[in-house]
Amino acid sequence: MRWRDPRVPLTAAAVTGVVGLVAALLSGAPAAIVGAVAGVVTAAVAVVSLCAAVFRGVDRRRALAWRWLAGGSATWLVGVGVRPLADGTPFVVTFADLVVLVGTAMLTVGTGLSATRPPHGRALLRDLADSYMCAASFFVIGWVLLLGPAYRQADDAGTFAITIAPPLLCLILACAVGPVVVPIRRSAWPMGLAALAVLAAITAAETVTALARVSGHAPSMIGMCLAPAAFLLLAAVPWSARTARTPDPDDEAKPSVSHATSSLIAAVPLILVVVATAVVLLRVLGGGVQGPVPVLALVVASIVAILVVRLFVVLMETGRMRRLVDLGERQLQDLAESTGDVVLLCDYDGVVREIGEGVEITYGYRPDELIGRPIFDYIHPEDVPGIQAALHAMGADEGHAEGPGACMIACRVRASDGTWRPTESVATRHVRGEDLLLVTTRDVSDQEALRNQVAHLTFHDGVTGLPNRAYFEERTREVLARPGASSAVVVFLDLDGFTAVNDSVGHASGDYLLGQAARRLRAAVRADDTLARWGGDEFAVLLEVAVDAQTAVDLAERLVRTVSSEPFRVADRDVALTASVGVAFADDDVSSADLIRNADVAMARAKDLGGRRVEVFAAHMHADVVRRLELAADLQRALLENQFAIEYQPVVDLATSRVTAVEALVRWWRGSAFVPPEQFLGPAEDTGLIVPLSEWILREACREVAAWRASSWDIGLSLNLSARQIMAPRFVETVESALAESGLPPSALTLEVIEEMLVEDAEETITRLSELRRLGVRLAIDDFGTGYASLAFLRQLPVDMIKIDPSFVSGLGRDDTLTLLTRTIVRLGHDLGLIVVAEGIERPEQLELLREMGCTRGQGFLVARPMAARGVDSLMRTSLSSLHSGV
Repeated sequence: MRWRDPRVPLTAAAVTGVVGLVAALLSGAPAAIVGAVAGVVTAAVAVVSLCAAVFRGVDRRRALAWRWLAGGSATWLVGVGVRPLADGTPFVVTFADLVVLVGTAMLTVGTGLSATRPPHGRALLRDLADSYMCAASFFVIGWVLLLGPAYRQADDAGTFAITIAPPLLCLILACAVGPVVVPIRRSAWPMGLAALAVLAAITAAETVTALARVSGHAPSMIGMCLAPAAFLLLAAVPWSARTARTPDPDDEAKPSVSHATSSLIAAVPLILVVVATAVVLLRVLGGGVQGPVPVLALVVASIVAILVVRLFVVLMETGRMRRLVDLGERQLQDLAESTGDVVLLCDYDGVVREIGEGVEITYGYRPDELIGRPIFDYIHPEDVPGIQAALHAMGADEGHAEGPGACMIACRVRASDGTWRPTESVATRHVRGEDLLLVTTRDVSDQEALRNQVAHLTFHDGVTGLPNRAYFEERTREVLARPGASSAVVVFLDLDGFTAVNDSVGHASGDYLLGQAARRLRAAVRADDTLARWGGDEFAVLLEVAVDAQTAVDLAERLVRTVSSEPFRVADRDVALTASVGVAFADDDVSSADLIRNADVAMARAKDLGGRRVEVFAAHMHADVVRRLELAADLQRALLENQFAIEYQPVVDLATSRVTAVEALVRWWRGSAFVPPEQFLGPAEDTGLIVPLSEWILREACREVAAWRASSWDIGLSLNLSARQIMAPRFVETVESALAESGLPPSALTLEVIEEMLVEDAEETITRLSELRRLGVRLAIDDFGTGYASLAFLRQLPVDMIKIDPSFVSGLGRDDTLTLLTRTIVRLGHDLGLIVVAEGIERPEQLELLREMGCTRGQGFLVARPMAARGVDSLMRTSLSSLHSGV
């Protein structure tokens, strides 16, 4: 036994030494004196131990029980201590005997409080019956073996009855508390058993004392030492690790002993009855029973009566439990069938013994068709082996509590119409035994259909019904993982102009158009190709079967023709669309993600080149995309770090050589390297960075030109506008704010637009340019003559200037057609009252021809190259004639 306090074993050893010393000193004394002294000492030790354990700190219930035990021990030791003095009185039962009985009763209360839950109701009646049978059996055995012969030696029956009354009361108290204490929780069990042992020892000691009084002999030394030994055990138990630990809340739900031991404890009353009966029979056969036979007969008769009552109660309880089991089965079956489940009983070989009516509703079979037949006849052959193994495992472990008491079964069951229904079943051992299993089966066809629908929606597009991006990516990985998959091809397709469809007729009509496009594309690809909607207006095709490059390109071109062959009918109107297609071929070391990315890059390349075309991926395309991404990141950083600068190209009056205006041009030095505008203006437009960049150019250029004008130089400013800049929120307010901050007159600012900007979203563009015109800002059409809508918009937009594209000026004097076209544009500008500016003047003959045509203004390398702000000052004072003489 382990101890929590190291002082306890030393105290116990000291007490044992004291007891030994007292016993040695009293070795010549009578047994009654020795027993009394030993009992007093050990009871005192128990009192001290229990009180110390309570003061140490225990739970409330144990503290109460231990106080009663300590009080009972103290009362008992007082009674035992004064008994030698009281034995000389003429009374049969002395005051000391009464004190001992009171102490025993207190010990009984403390023992009962050690139980976790006091019995009540039927449990209390059962415990009282068990207590009576135990006490009566012990009485019968004791009477036959001990009390009967003593009664024969007694002088007076009344005195004998009074003498044996105390031990009988002790026996009744011990037996009364025994059934309550034994089945208690684990942590309290040692203390309960120790207290019960004390009661048993006191009963034995009181019986020895009573027999000694009747016979007039000295009591037995062994009998007198039982109580001291029990008190020593009671003193030691509170300090054991098992008793002293903090109680676990789950202890009450845990059995204190095993199932077999619990059954043996429950059978103790019956065993005692059998033993008592055997003792009586043996004594009767051996010569009869001594003493008052009617008393003994009455006790035996009461035992028999209680046994009969117990048997009757057990039979009633068994019947009630069986009725409850039957009721529970019916309720379970009704509940299962109300939820659509089928309940059946079968043996471990699968033979159906009983089955509910719900099987006809769910599967179409009548119950009598299935009873007596194995369930495996109706289960899918692929599922039968697993179910047989599960049922046999349950049958093999039937006698073991740790074996599987239930198992889940998922299988397919054939209905009467021949369809296979997915089911989920739970098989458990039947409570009645009989080698039966209770099986509850549920048809999960609806749940399976829902799972399949969810899986379909997970990997398919809800608009077109085609596989979606997740499915396409997974399928591409599977195809590339197969041997010889290096010939796989991915085709990406984007519908050109689809955004305008959503903006014009709405997203619902756009989705309808996507469905039409999906059907067309599905008809155009091969049956073994995977067509998916990638997202938005993009589709992807995976050519899984090996094809050559030309076959793949032919398929891509067929997809382009399929889309653009005829208009789509949407919202009672015809919508014509084209397609941009990219093709990428798999290499030996290419991953699925890279292959898909390559096809996407090729498609973007086709779209950048104008659409309605097929582009095959090449390595440089990816490099270009990466460079554009890096360039966009560097542009963002350049804006933050002010890496941009402005150069000004003069615009001169060709007749007087006077500088009339300057055109602001942005320049970027990426570190120490100069980046041409054509390399970064496109990415800036794509990423939207052109808006803050253009705003910075506008404010800086307005401030610089305003400073020149403040020095009495009549000079104007020209700026190019981008489409994003015009459509940016508060664009007109930004221009007005820049003019106000710099002090530049609106008439000194000319904003240039190209013809394509007037065609794309023409209404909004013209509206905003008209607002600028109302501010007093002048407008110019740049690169005039290269588009197809200029003449139409000249009527709608109040333009002040047209600028002839350098491609026309470059042919002056060399190409008669270009010369004629340039002359026509100059004449048109004069007829419309517009200022005409020729761009790209690089040769003297070009300048002379433009003067002869009547072109009023020009700019180019021959006139002046772009220069920083400080170079404009000197140019202002130089005449065009001196420039020509220098050339």
